[in-house]
Amino acid sequence: MTEHLQQETAQRVGERMFASDRASQALGMQLLETMPGTALLSMTVREDMLNGHQTCHGGLISALADSAFAFACNSYNEMTVASGFSIDFTAPAHLGDLLTARCVEVSRAGRTGIYDTSVSNQRGERIALFRGRSHTFKGKPAVAPDSNPRENG
Repeated sequence: MTEHLQQETAQRVGERMFASDRASQALGMQLLETMPGTALLSMTVREDMLNGHQTCHGGLISALADSAFAFACNSYNEMTVASGFSIDFTAPAHLGDLLTARCVEVSRAGRTGIYDTSVSNQRGERIALFRGRSHTFKGKPAVAPDSNPRENG
């Protein structure tokens, strides 16, 4: 598959996955970019996302990082799921902060992959570091093939 076709595939898979991703949509996430092995998402911290300390709940920051991970590891249109992840929080996120999660592929071999996601706020301050481990189901597409025969071969 050519580099141009890989990019088209990643973008199409991202758009189609996001269209049916009710969880990411409910949290107000925006899919900004999908490239082979890479994804960029954003989310604004809302009042209903605050914990008892009036900072963004860590589970919601994890959800943003996990969504970026999902779009990055499915960008090749092979059904891929998380087999695990770890996250380290480096700073709090506050009401109104625009969080951006950039996920990049570190390793992808056989049916396993490792992806790193950095979550930052609008000032470029790192909020969290996430490492996801993936498992790919060979022969199963992430999204159904469309009528573009170039892409499926």
